[in-house]
Amino acid sequence: MSKTITRQDIANAVHNQLGLSRNESSELVEAVIEEMCLSFEAGEQVKISSFGTFLVSAKAERIGRNPKSGQEAVITPRRVLSFRPSNQMRDRVNSDQ
Repeated sequence: MSKTITRQDIANAVHNQLGLSRNESSELVEAVIEEMCLSFEAGEQVKISSFGTFLVSAKAERIGRNPKSGQEAVITPRRVLSFRPSNQMRDRVNSDQ
């Protein structure tokens, strides 16, 4: 069964590995996440070496279909966030199989 990693889990790992106080660890995690969010809002990509790249891309307006009724509907333009793992991360994930 999979486990969801929370901000608190990451802060606890920072606390245990770096020896920062729990407060400092939480503030550090929040600062990193906030910086990433600001970059996403500005449409910038975020690359974390040996981990992967988060990309923001624009999707144009298009016609979609309601799968239940089959009725066509306009899907408004929007930006989406995607993640592309690095080769090292792919290797780590696939090494357990």
